[in-house]
Order: sequence, then C-alpha cells, then structure tokens
Amino acid sequence: MDISVELTLSPLQDDYEKEIIRFITALRASGLTVLENPMSTQVYGEYDHVMEVLAAEMRKSLSAVGQAVFFIKMVKTDRSRYEPHF
Repeated sequence: MDISVELTLSPLQDDYEKEIIRFITALRASGLTVLENPMSTQVYGEYDHVMEVLAAEMRKSLSAVGQAVFFIKMVKTDRSRYEPHF
C-alpha cells in the first residue's frame, strides 16, 4: 500500500537548522520520494518502508534536540504526482 506523508519538524530551541537539515538529508538518502517546500516536507512510498524510515529518523531527531514537535498528516495513496485541475 502506498502512502503520502506531510510532516514538519519543529525543534523547540534556538539552534534548530542543523537537525532539520540532517533529518531531510536522511529522508532524501532513503530511496523514498521526498519533496520539500518552506513549510513542510512530503514523503511518498510504500507504507512499511515510509514508516520504517520515519520511525528511525524521528527517533534520531528527538534524541538530538532538547524538545521538538512533529506535525504529521498521512493519506493512503501516492499523491506525489498531484496536479491541480482548476
């Protein structure tokens, strides 16, 4: 089953950019389809692979910073090729 995940990592500290860059770089290296914009990161792929990568990388991020929040939305389908029709 394919899924699409939109997530935002928000470390609750002043020095946050290094961990966000590490997190996105790890997602890119995972073999998943990863798209970014200034507000969030989208990850697309097979459910088990996406969840395995996210679980490992989210754990690393939460361990690396004092406190952080992940905002996550998930949908059951690969929406990576979505184009507005209006």
